[in-house]
Amino acid sequence: MTERGGEAVVQERDTLAIGPSSVHWTGEALEIAIEERDKRLGIPWQRPVRGVIRVIPEALNPVGFALDPGAKHHWHCLAPRARIEVEMHEPSLSWTGRAYLDSNFGSESLEDGFDVWHWSRAHLKEGAVVSYEGKRSDGSRFASAIRFDAYGLPQQAELPLAAPLPNTAWQMERRTRADRGHASVIKTWEDSPFYARSTLGARIYGEQVVAVQESLNLKRFASPVVQFMLPYRMPRVDA
Repeated sequence: MTERGGEAVVQERDTLAIGPSSVHWTGEALEIAIEERDKRLGIPWQRPVRGVIRVIPEALNPVGFALDPGAKHHWHCLAPRARIEVEMHEPSLSWTGRAYLDSNFGSESLEDGFDVWHWSRAHLKEGAVVSYEGKRSDGSRFASAIRFDAYGLPQQAELPLAAPLPNTAWQMERRTRADRGHASVIKTWEDSPFYARSTLGARIYGEQVVAVQESLNLKRFASPVVQFMLPYRMPRVDA
């Protein structure tokens, strides 16, 4: 991902372009065209990253949720169940699998509204389940579990027990919800000073599932040290 200035952004009804990359809704799938260069610590050059990703919803949810009493922050699970087709040219690789699509938006920055949150999502035999919990910047806590049926319609569900997980190498705290309060980490996909994404094994509502989990610490993100480090990991260009 590359940070760019406002002049590099073009927004239309069904398309968002940021520099040479874009996201386009075709009416039946979300097509993500990637034309970027990566930047990694310890590598003095940037490598090209090019390809196309298609996210095909199996169910669409029309309802969004406010994450705070003042409704400054909203979360909308657009497609609780979806399929994905990935065709990368550089590097040369491709795969298909299960997917999910959501959106966060609001009237203030995330670090102004929250200190930390934990999120996880799993496909069920019918539908999907999402658990969301965390602490707002005013110190209040929130937690909920939402089950989506086969048509994508949401319903508040009984919140499973908290399932602590081991901290990451960056000592990021992560947690999820699962039957009997137990889940295990299958693989940690992303580990940074303020964000972690993992694959979990757990039993939820009596079903054995493979879940995707993320933890975000916005107090860490907003710290001067992390803000100083970000440009070294994420390229910034003017166009």
